Amino acid sequence: MGPLKGFRILEFAGVGPAPMCAMLLADLGADVLRVERPQPSGLGVPVADRFKLIHRSRPSACIDLKQSAGRELALDLIGQADALIEGFRPGTMEKLQLGPASCLQRNPRLVYGRMTGWGQEGPLAAAAGHDLNYIALSGALHAIGRAGQPPTPPLNLVGDYGGGALYLALGLVSGLLEAGRSGAGQVVDAAMIDGAASLMTAFYGLHAAGQWSGDRGDNLLDSGAPYYDVYRCADGQYLAVAPLEAKFRQELYRLIGIDPAELPPEERSHWPALRATLARRFASRTRAEWCRLLEGTDACVAPVLSFEEAPQHPHHRARGTFVEVDGIVQPAPAPRFSRTPTAPPTAPEAAGHSTGEALARWGIPDARVEALRAAGVIGPQATG
Repeated sequence: MGPLKGFRILEFAGVGPAPMCAMLLADLGADVLRVERPQPSGLGVPVADRFKLIHRSRPSACIDLKQSAGRELALDLIGQADALIEGFRPGTMEKLQLGPASCLQRNPRLVYGRMTGWGQEGPLAAAAGHDLNYIALSGALHAIGRAGQPPTPPLNLVGDYGGGALYLALGLVSGLLEAGRSGAGQVVDAAMIDGAASLMTAFYGLHAAGQWSGDRGDNLLDSGAPYYDVYRCADGQYLAVAPLEAKFRQELYRLIGIDPAELPPEERSHWPALRATLARRFASRTRAEWCRLLEGTDACVAPVLSFEEAPQHPHHRARGTFVEVDGIVQPAPAPRFSRTPTAPPTAPEAAGHSTGEALARWGIPDARVEALRAAGVIGPQATG
């Protein structure tokens, strides 16, 4: 099931973008094995395993990589893998003798994926950091926010998941395609700061052309334009209003009962007056009333939905955008494929839950598994 069926990927457990990348590839059918350390690392949010949704759709095995037998086991698994994912600080895998040189020597076709914040080299390469730091240095954070307000952290979607996980997934799939032609593997250096900067490409172009102000909340897509913003309704709920094109704005004005001839001009200097007019109109009815009138039209209006509301929306229900696994509602795999559809995701496992079974499926003999377990090289980390 899925277009990546048949590819084997070894994931060295971490947090954030690397496991998100592994989830994406597992959702698309790759056989991903998540290698955990024997003891809890203390990283990540302390929630039960079943809620760690980016760990879904793949088994987990605990291997002590600080022991030589554990490193040799890892190299044997790497010898069978098509790709590898690691998300540690530069030099960490080399200290474990599992850096690219060692792994590519064992498996010359391996696509070795490295996920870091700052990249493998540069003045900040060895420094600690998180999503907010990376998007700050890329220019993205400075551009996000309302006029007169500080920059607004956009969850960790731009650095960790957009600039990190998605770019690493693209890099790995590209590397696998190239390895299929050349027979040779390579290293994919995916840095969140590079990905976040790449996501800003169009805006750098607009800024260079003089079409994008450096001030927050002063532009077409950053809440500056009154016809690309959210508006509070009579019940305190919000609508996302986005008729960027003139013909769509005309449809919006018609449907909400505003005569365009009575509106101020749409030049930037008149944006505050137009915003005030729209705000008064949207505040006159509830969100549900506006949705009955506007959803599905070319007015480009949608309700701002909560975690609880979004999965219940008729459009999501019709498309199956959300699924329920082990009693937890979550986004379904994406994108979709006509000939090689993806399988439903499976629930996240506790660390090390499938150590023996997963190693056996990757060709490690039962006798070796038992010997490694007796020596404390492998074993379950947790039970919950």
